[in-house]
Amino acid sequence: MNANALVARNIRRLRVGCSLSQEALAVDAEIDRTYVSRLERGLENPSVAVLERLASALEATIPDLFLVPPKGEPPPKPLRGGRRPTKR
Repeated sequence: MNANALVARNIRRLRVGCSLSQEALAVDAEIDRTYVSRLERGLENPSVAVLERLASALEATIPDLFLVPPKGEPPPKPLRGGRRPTKR
């Protein structure tokens, strides 16, 4: 797995693990939501500064973004879509 795909997978894994939407992560990391989407699809090469902001927003470290998954581990599942029910 190349470094770009590794970072993409780990950003999504950490984001889903924190139950954050792409938009919430983007706000916390002070980057554009579409950039988060492109990062998770491996279409962008983030700078060290962006990796630092993402790691901070995900309460992780930069090395966490480069962890190699165990062999055979499936990709992270997406978050449940749609609006959350409101309490009345």
